[in-house]
Amino acid sequence: MIELVDRILPGEDEEISQALHKSLTKRGVEIATSTKTSKVTRTATGVVVEAETPQGPKRFEADCLLVGIGVVGNVEGVFAPGLNVELFKNHIKVDKQYQTNVPGIYAAGDVIGPPWLAHVAHHEALCCIERICGHSDRYVDYGTIPGCTYTDPGVASVGLTERAAKEAGHRVRVGRFPFLASGRALAADETEGFVKLVFDAEHGELLGAHLIGSQATELIAELVMAKKLEATEEEIIHAMHPHPTFSEAVMEAAAQGMGESVHL
Repeated sequence: MIELVDRILPGEDEEISQALHKSLTKRGVEIATSTKTSKVTRTATGVVVEAETPQGPKRFEADCLLVGIGVVGNVEGVFAPGLNVELFKNHIKVDKQYQTNVPGIYAAGDVIGPPWLAHVAHHEALCCIERICGHSDRYVDYGTIPGCTYTDPGVASVGLTERAAKEAGHRVRVGRFPFLASGRALAADETEGFVKLVFDAEHGELLGAHLIGSQATELIAELVMAKKLEATEEEIIHAMHPHPTFSEAVMEAAAQGMGESVHL
């Protein structure tokens, strides 16, 4: 795995990034960070990648190459010639109502720019159509977008990372709970990973949630709802979670942050 920046999953919390790096390395994946690909050559048996690493030039040989550097919205040929819909950085420029500079033409989803996520496009389209039809004037809450990385173990997050919360001026309190201490995870033999919750230390509001583990992309929905409703750590602790489940780790992480965990 070749990554241009200094760590994998650069948009995720640093602890999560480090945990996934360690997990993949343990499974035999070679990870080269701060590395720039300079040349790719197809060979009779596969592919050779030449790259510039912090230690100097290096060659990587493999059976095949997967390029995963993001997506862009496909806007070519969408509009009739002469219809001058404004673009910005190769995406359709829209206002808060998803209307373009041409009255009556709206756009939503990947074509209007990042984040390029199916669930974001879905909600943008709903808000846009409801507004066109006069049913609602609501907006997408871009502060509660769940991010999911479908690796093994999986990664999911919502809201601010610990560093971003501190940079935003919050005095933070962090709660963590490892799946190794979860009875359900032990029974399923899926003990890798943990739940990390970032709270505002003054008011207790959930600022961000970061998970790594086999059920991370499923568990994040609860935390999206919690953040949407401005839940506090105390409210998460006292929301009864069924036992034994993976979801208990969310409750336990909040409790650990307040020094109230009874299972860790």
